[in-house]
Amino acid sequence: MMPWIVLFISAALEAVWATALGASDGFSKATPTIIFFATLALSMATLAYVAKHIPMSVAYAIWSGAGAALTVAWAMATGHETASPLKLVFLIGIIGCIVGLKLLKPHPVKAPADAEASTTAA
Repeated sequence: MMPWIVLFISAALEAVWATALGASDGFSKATPTIIFFATLALSMATLAYVAKHIPMSVAYAIWSGAGAALTVAWAMATGHETASPLKLVFLIGIIGCIVGLKLLKPHPVKAPADAEASTTAA
């Protein structure tokens, strides 16, 4: 359970660095630039931890989807972006996909049949 919690913390950090990147005005403002680099490093470090426990394909899809949804939601909540019914529908769609990926049971990965042949032929 802990890797999933860390994954959502990492996604929240992604939303913070994305927002800070926009506020940094091309890295010309010190505070948002510092926040960007600090949260970028933390977000990547936590995603790396998560990748040890959750398949990277799933972790990355959830990380990027949740981060994007949080970034848009924050922009709408703070008035930097207008909310519309269609935007809300698409945000709910992203969240639904994230929940779906979380609920799927992982299948064991099978090595390709030719992988063994190529290692024994060498």
